[in-house]
Amino acid sequence: MVAQSLNYYGYDKVTYDECRDFIDDNNKRHIFILNIWFLVVNLSCIIFSFLGLFSVNQSPVQVYFFYAVLAAFSFVFSKVLEHNSNLILLRLYIIWNVLVWMSYCTKVSVDQPYMAATAFLVMIVVVSFSLITTMMYMMVMITTCVAVFILSSYTVKPLNIAVQDLYNVIIFFSLAIILHFAMQRNRMQQFVTFQKNIQIQRELEIKSSFDALTSLLNRGRFFSLAGNIVDKPHDEYMAICLLDLDEFKQINDKLGHQMGDKAIQTAGLTIIDTLNIDMTEKWAFQERVLSEKGSFPGRLGGDEFIVFLRGKSGRDEVIEVLQKMLDALNNVKMGGLNGIHASFGVTEITADDKDIDVAYKRADEALYEAKRAGKNQIRFKDAREANS
Repeated sequence: MVAQSLNYYGYDKVTYDECRDFIDDNNKRHIFILNIWFLVVNLSCIIFSFLGLFSVNQSPVQVYFFYAVLAAFSFVFSKVLEHNSNLILLRLYIIWNVLVWMSYCTKVSVDQPYMAATAFLVMIVVVSFSLITTMMYMMVMITTCVAVFILSSYTVKPLNIAVQDLYNVIIFFSLAIILHFAMQRNRMQQFVTFQKNIQIQRELEIKSSFDALTSLLNRGRFFSLAGNIVDKPHDEYMAICLLDLDEFKQINDKLGHQMGDKAIQTAGLTIIDTLNIDMTEKWAFQERVLSEKGSFPGRLGGDEFIVFLRGKSGRDEVIEVLQKMLDALNNVKMGGLNGIHASFGVTEITADDKDIDVAYKRADEALYEAKRAGKNQIRFKDAREANS
């Protein structure tokens, strides 16, 4: 358990996985910044080489093939990273970038055999506090790069310079590991706190928006969402339907209030299933409805429900969907309840409807017509008839 906690910066794997989106966003942002920095470094090396500054190698091959190619590499990969959303490719891209940077710093050190390395030491520290992976992964990656660097140094440089490189890399390697754990643990703590805050906000959003018994939108949130749609210019076909369970008082009186609650809950689920509505991630339900232009239901209170219908071709398709809903309710069998009867009142929302209350009033009139006509049926109120 201690080893696992150290590997995930003082947390467990479950917590680490829950924060994975934040970790990937962090790494993507930092790797993009480091790529820009790497681009600037290589462009600077080209300029220094032409001007003969800072002992930068002046060989044309070094300038055009090494620095220029790496500068182009950074530019292209920055653009790829900017427009890439595939997480697997992103993680592989990060590994590739780190290996390129380490190889670059090792090559710079080899090209200056009579000078102690500096760029490689800076790079292992920069990588250690920029990227979040796991402690084990970071140890393996940095240790491998350090081993290649030390081997290259001892192969090319005089012994006294190679020993100096070894001493420096041990100091900076230790610093890098300590910094990595300390800074990434702090980031993980921030991510965990942020994740908890988001979860609290989502729970509050669900509690304030949805009816606990049926999982449908509550009255206030339904009319807020419907009003937001109707208030804007609209030319798509939309309809609103009110439905009321018939003889609901008899269900409570004969079968008890528990069965009454069960009937209301079943009616809500039937509405959801008939409309094929995705009720997962309810905290994002309203944004999803607006972006996808989908239908959405609500509970007005008691045994009264309301449905906002979108994505239908016209009146016939709306009636077809509602008839399917009514049939499903009529076929409910549970306990002593032999079918749930309901009356439907529906009306289309026209381009002239600028207020959801106007359409609601027409649907309410249609509902009462269904009740007066014998209940357990659908009545459609045409907007033109209501205005005539």
